[in-house]
Amino acid sequence: MNRATRATATALALLGALSLTACTGGGLPDKSAAKAPATADPATRSDLKPFYGQRPAWTDCATDGYECARLTVPLDYARPGNGRTFVLPVARAAATGPGKRIGSLVFNPGGPGAAGAGSLEEGMDEAFGAAVRARFDIVGFDPRGVGGSVPALTCEPTEEDPTAEEDEAPDGVAPLYPRTEADRSAAAAGARTAAEDCEKHSGPILRHVGTDDAARDLDILRAALGERKLTYLGWSYGTSLGTSYAEQFPRRVRAMVLDGAIDPSLDWRQRVLSQSAGFRRSVDDYAERCSEIAGERCPGRTPGEIRALIERLYQRAEREPLPVAEDSSYAEYGGMDATAVLDAVSMAMYTPEDQWEPLSEALREADRGDATKLGALGDEESESEETGSEDTDTAEGEEEEDASPDASEAPAVPDDNSDAALTAVNCLDVPHPRSVRPYWDALAPADRAAGVYGTAGVTAELTCRDWPSGERRPHKVAAEGVPPVLVVGTTGDPSTPYAEAVSLAKQFPAGMLLTYEGLGHTAYGRGDACVTAKVDAYLVRLERVAPGATCRAERDKDQNQS
Repeated sequence: MNRATRATATALALLGALSLTACTGGGLPDKSAAKAPATADPATRSDLKPFYGQRPAWTDCATDGYECARLTVPLDYARPGNGRTFVLPVARAAATGPGKRIGSLVFNPGGPGAAGAGSLEEGMDEAFGAAVRARFDIVGFDPRGVGGSVPALTCEPTEEDPTAEEDEAPDGVAPLYPRTEADRSAAAAGARTAAEDCEKHSGPILRHVGTDDAARDLDILRAALGERKLTYLGWSYGTSLGTSYAEQFPRRVRAMVLDGAIDPSLDWRQRVLSQSAGFRRSVDDYAERCSEIAGERCPGRTPGEIRALIERLYQRAEREPLPVAEDSSYAEYGGMDATAVLDAVSMAMYTPEDQWEPLSEALREADRGDATKLGALGDEESESEETGSEDTDTAEGEEEEDASPDASEAPAVPDDNSDAALTAVNCLDVPHPRSVRPYWDALAPADRAAGVYGTAGVTAELTCRDWPSGERRPHKVAAEGVPPVLVVGTTGDPSTPYAEAVSLAKQFPAGMLLTYEGLGHTAYGRGDACVTAKVDAYLVRLERVAPGATCRAERDKDQNQS
């Protein structure tokens, strides 16, 4: 992957929690899509009965304590009988109190691009409260095209690809705010190359990995698990998946928690402005509150010094990549460019309790001339994901004889295809403007709203300009008949701003909002006792959350809840 293509992928990773909703060139939501059309129950369709009639063949996973299986779903729901399918990995952690078991709870960890089965084997069940683990089997699955799905998405050539070195884009990247025609041409060319790479290596499945189809897979999984109704928890992008399920199958929902909400009524431009402003606020929070978490490791004595240091690094990296050690993953690109620095800073906003200390040390060293630790912040997460992938590969090897016939026909994909899935799902879920003009028109408003976080976010959307279009449009939730849905919003969330949680809760019939006054991305599973108690009570006993319910982070409260 050349630097221009890498910059586009990195910028899209900055929008990692993003489930884009459709665009009409930056205008108002399409009210014609506000009502979901009535459709026949898919489970009664003769051509879908073979899929709905599946029962998982559970075997021990490669990781002790978990069971694994596979689920087959149609590649194209318009033609489910044509023999083309996705085979999806599924994993479960059995309820710890089997005598009191309620059923299965399916979760999605986010992304788009996060593999639910692999996440579970890495211990994702520990994110759930003890009461929930006692009463439910915790079930994760890899969405279509993601992780161990067969086939799976890839947007980059493999080592065996004889054309891997062809069609290299110009070496170089656009600045965080492309102002000149040359900068904008470079940004558009890099985005076009990224889109062409995805089409080249995953073309046959690109049009079939959208959220609405993944939600239909979720209903087949519900049936396969033997559940009459679905109990579900989605984090971040998982809220988009849950919302789509609730709209398509409102009367099949038992309980649904959407944590780190994405508002489906926003178009592409509104969503970019919302999220990029969230990242900017979070970086300001870091500057203001660094000493509370990182103490003496903070890279400045005052918030002003910290802000100035970060801005200084961005400016330096736009002129010349920041130096890194020879063994850094950025060494082959000559160091960390401005987009990579922005990405590292932004990603550290997700879990301040874990990431602000290493970020602080990395920023201090980068300012002194060595960005190796700053580049390694993302590498540590990637290494963890790769370890999980190796475990999964071993498990699949052991069961090779029982694998789907599709497995032998699937193209080789990287161990971690989350970046490809992120791009594919985000772009397919929303039709973007085909002209470059709406993107350039959005730059100045994005700069005013969120500075370089906004302009980089707009530039990242350029890849979707050359992408296949889906049928979704911005719309208010249409889920008549769905039971009360619990939306959880974190006031300091960088990636899914709190305002979107407020909006989504209002859109659901009898929707409930639980506010977490704290920093970081999402709330449930991060250790707050108040959030855990309220979410668990809803999932287990269907206890409603009172209007105005609020939990406060430990460092911000005198009392645990109000």
